[in-house]
Amino acid sequence: MSVFNQSRSYIIRAIFLCVFLIILGQLVNLQIFGRKYHQLARDNAVFAKIVYPERGIIFDRNGKPVLNNTIMFDLMVTPAEVKNIDTIAFCNLMQIDTAEFKKRIVDAIIKNSRVRPSIFISLLTPEMQARFEENSWRFNGFNLQARPVRTYPSNVGANFLGYIGEVSPRDIERSGGYYRLGDYRGKNGLEYVYEKILMGQRGVEYMIKDNKNRLVGHYENGEFDTTAIAGRDLKTFLDVELQVLAEKLINNKMGAVVALDPKTGGVLAMASGPLFNPNDLTGPDKNQNFQNLVLDVKGPLLNRAIKGQYPPGSTFKPLGALVALDEGVITPAFGYPCGGAYYECGRRVGCTHAGGGHAANLRLAIANSCNSYFVDIYRKVVDNRQIGNTRKGFQKWESYMHSFGLGVPLGVDLPSEDDSNIPTVEDYDKEYRGSWNSCTNLTLGIGQDKMTATPLQLANAMCIIANKGYYYIPHFVDSIENETVLDRNLLSKYRKRHDVLTHISDTAYNAVINGMHDVVTHGTARVAMIPGINVCAKTGTAQNSRYVAGRKWTLKDNSMFVSFAPKENPKICVAVVVENAGYGATWAGPIARILMERYLLDSLTNKSKVDLERIGQANILPAYIPRYQYYTDSVRAVEWLKAYKDSSKLIPFLKAYRKREAAASELASRPTPKPERNKKQDAPAKRENLVATMGVEKRNVISIKKKVS
Repeated sequence: MSVFNQSRSYIIRAIFLCVFLIILGQLVNLQIFGRKYHQLARDNAVFAKIVYPERGIIFDRNGKPVLNNTIMFDLMVTPAEVKNIDTIAFCNLMQIDTAEFKKRIVDAIIKNSRVRPSIFISLLTPEMQARFEENSWRFNGFNLQARPVRTYPSNVGANFLGYIGEVSPRDIERSGGYYRLGDYRGKNGLEYVYEKILMGQRGVEYMIKDNKNRLVGHYENGEFDTTAIAGRDLKTFLDVELQVLAEKLINNKMGAVVALDPKTGGVLAMASGPLFNPNDLTGPDKNQNFQNLVLDVKGPLLNRAIKGQYPPGSTFKPLGALVALDEGVITPAFGYPCGGAYYECGRRVGCTHAGGGHAANLRLAIANSCNSYFVDIYRKVVDNRQIGNTRKGFQKWESYMHSFGLGVPLGVDLPSEDDSNIPTVEDYDKEYRGSWNSCTNLTLGIGQDKMTATPLQLANAMCIIANKGYYYIPHFVDSIENETVLDRNLLSKYRKRHDVLTHISDTAYNAVINGMHDVVTHGTARVAMIPGINVCAKTGTAQNSRYVAGRKWTLKDNSMFVSFAPKENPKICVAVVVENAGYGATWAGPIARILMERYLLDSLTNKSKVDLERIGQANILPAYIPRYQYYTDSVRAVEWLKAYKDSSKLIPFLKAYRKREAAASELASRPTPKPERNKKQDAPAKRENLVATMGVEKRNVISIKKKVS
């Protein structure tokens, strides 16, 4: 062989050797070092099944669960694995149409990519779950994911317990990637505030899939599985039985009830009306139920206990008395010669009593709720020359109000607490261009003018009086399971005593407390008397009106009531607000008495049992609600038409209008019937009422048409 041929054979051999070495090196890389294809192969044969932990349970003060967990199933989809399935059969099985099927697949891809599992249908009903389990082998890419969801054994506490829902992209971003799409977290209430304690830690089970995509066992005998860790439990101050009673009493009413333990600040009960069932925000219908609640003009999702802002009215008077006593502008013996009204500012401020010395001293003035007395002592505080001038006097009065917890958020362990309103010097300077005095806002002395307070703030103010100057921040949670140093730091602010007004003398406190006791024994709150227990209380009313669809509705006064008991060693403070219900002693007073009686005596007297049924069955929702709902829904329908060119939501309102217009036209054209013996002659009245109603509806429809155009 020539040298040239030998040289060429070496080159060819070298090439083959290099190719062989490259192939061998790549095989070594793929088998030993490379993870990409190993992962892809494992993904085809192994399914990573997320195991969601049970959330912590919330217990009441007696160890009864306020909420618990049950297991439901999400239908998950991995779009990349959805191949060669009978789409029509699947849609029939899941009771959706093919358009909805495609939309959900696209949404899953956009939100979580093709290769990651996403929720296709959340929280299947037991029937849908059973149907899918029987047919799951037919639908590659779909599987069931167990998920603990909340249940509420007593059906109470919806407004403060909150609810859980799937995390949003913003939640995932805020968590630094801890949450993943498909996770649930607390969205409101205690579920939100104590999320890190309640949520637990997810686990993973790696399952082997067969050639039909069925899970047939644990991968590597579970060597790589991680165990889910359940969330930790919370023990609260809540009394479930008291909460059930409070919600029964506030049912079919707008308002709130708050009961606190003055020695700890613990919330014993908190109810906001109108009510809704917390179970409505769990399970397969939760989204539709939530939408219905959002659209309800009565505002059932609004926790009026911490967000309802009401003029406190006469319930404020004990606070005003303490300020005047502490400032030294009056003594407990100070009296005011009220003849039925206060005229010293050139306008009349009415009083419900006249003559007979009903305000001859502080105790009598509180017992009889004399407006003139408390307007006068408010002016004495603000105009106190020892402070300087009216502006400085008002600032001093404002500081007292903040010490009582009014006009500032208290810090309850719930999100979105309102601070209500105590007006400032700047507020009046802006409104009156700096020209104002104590006569300008004299009704602050009786809890009106620009002053508002939440029911929680009113209950806390009663704690300060009951404790003679100190309080603990109102809160629900007493302790956390397996409490850590971080947990103690979280709860430390609720365990700290706040001595805000302990500098006020016991003499001043005793004068006010005795006056509040007189309110119950022979004053305006005799309805709150409990056999064998000395109750201290104060009634109140606040004027109320509202504009709805261009019309002013003058409503009944808000019924207000604050109280604590027993007088000698207070164990419960209660504040009640019932909107549009009239005098404080008519509705709010009996509600407070029933709650105090049940808590202190562990039973109810026959009188309270009768009142419980009467009040619980009474529906005193405002008369404007149906009109307001109709008007609001029609406006939303117009906005929907503008945004989506869809008139389906507006058509029902136009049809209803045309139907009523035709009925009114027909009735108006009928001759007035002649009187008949033993029959009521109400046809003309009906005709006039219907014609008048149609006039209002016609204006609404014209307004709607203008908005559409």
